[in-house]
Amino acid sequence: MATLGHTFPFYVGHKSIFPMDTTLAVVITIFVTALITFIIILPGIRGKMRLFWLLRVVTSLFIGAVILAVNFSSEWFVGQVSTNISYKAFSSEWISADVGLQVGLGGLNITLKGTPVQQLNETINYNEEFTWRLGKNYAKEYTKALEKGLPDPVLYLAEKFTPNSPCGLHGQYRLAGHYTSAMLWVAFLCWLLANVMLSMPVLVYGGHMLLATGIFQLLGLLFFSTATSLTPPCALHLGTATLHTHHGPAFWITLTTGLLCMLLGLAMAVAHRMQPQRLKAFFNQSTGEDPSLEWNPEEGGLLSPRYRSTAESPEPQDIFLSEASSEAWCKEEHHRESDCAL
Repeated sequence: MATLGHTFPFYVGHKSIFPMDTTLAVVITIFVTALITFIIILPGIRGKMRLFWLLRVVTSLFIGAVILAVNFSSEWFVGQVSTNISYKAFSSEWISADVGLQVGLGGLNITLKGTPVQQLNETINYNEEFTWRLGKNYAKEYTKALEKGLPDPVLYLAEKFTPNSPCGLHGQYRLAGHYTSAMLWVAFLCWLLANVMLSMPVLVYGGHMLLATGIFQLLGLLFFSTATSLTPPCALHLGTATLHTHHGPAFWITLTTGLLCMLLGLAMAVAHRMQPQRLKAFFNQSTGEDPSLEWNPEEGGLLSPRYRSTAESPEPQDIFLSEASSEAWCKEEHHRESDCAL
């Protein structure tokens, strides 16, 4: 047994725990990669437009990343407590541990970490996930957890969210998660449409879609808050302490982003009404016939009028040739046509 590190040879070791949800990590990686790519090409934009592009792209990426990240986050409702509690069933051994509960839109995470981690000759560090998304069976996952023999605190909290639990938490949070997730996906589509329209000469409609993005985020929060308050809170007693839950970071960052989208959408609507030319200039679009808003090309803005095509000039431009050029042109034409008159 000593050669095996004082472990049982017939059982696998304790699995390592990834510090965050893999889907959430993929979403964050995609948006961070897009941001880094934009920062690399940012020096190619000259003058004032560099700052305007930076504000637009960073704000847009932040909104899109938040909408996707919170949809897969498990921190909509969170709670944590330090307590002394029994470790395994049919055992009188107690441990000192931190127990955490994170409820998301598609399931929940239960963490159990000993203080210290090494107790009872083993490592006490668990992070278990139970899901109720479409196509998933929460009751079956709970049955597998029983068969694995997970610690009592994990099984106790997981049992509170089973469909047959008298607390009714399963139907409550499952309903809230489905409706909130649907609203967030609609908000994500509105965000995509807003980006497309803001790159076209329909800025006012882009502002409307940005406003719709914020409205659907706030509607998702309304559904989540309403559904989670349908039943009275269920007491979660863990040994000598009680676990209390509250709204987590995902809820508050969604609220902040929704309000930000609404403010930006309203600001664009007001700017389109009051200063449409300046709004077009901010998005690097043609300012029409207002010469006061035309920036120098050295500032990264619009082209100087002398470099524009003659079709955009308000008056026809006559091209005058010198006398020597006229004579040379006539001599050349004289070889082609004998009736050329000087």
